[in-house]
Amino acid sequence: MSTSTALPQTPQTPAEITGARTPEAAELISGARERIDALDDRIIGLVQERMAISAVIQDARVASGGRRVNLSREMDVLTHFRDALGKPGTTLALTILELCRGRV
Repeated sequence: MSTSTALPQTPQTPAEITGARTPEAAELISGARERIDALDDRIIGLVQERMAISAVIQDARVASGGRRVNLSREMDVLTHFRDALGKPGTTLALTILELCRGRV
């Protein structure tokens, strides 16, 4: 039986972590990354909120005898995202719609 010993990790400098070549750039990048991380947390929260609201809509639609998914509404969402963000917006919208359709 062979055992491997892990080499101790040497702490990375801010420049190594960020890929920056100067301390000033490393500081700017670190701060910007913190802001991006905070935005990502907010985006995740908003998607989770959207999923919950979508579930309410789907439940009401199915309870009234309708279908769980309204394709014309989904096309409106796809168009909205594409118009606002270009072609990648369509991909983003498809992912959000998939998340919001719930589990069958």
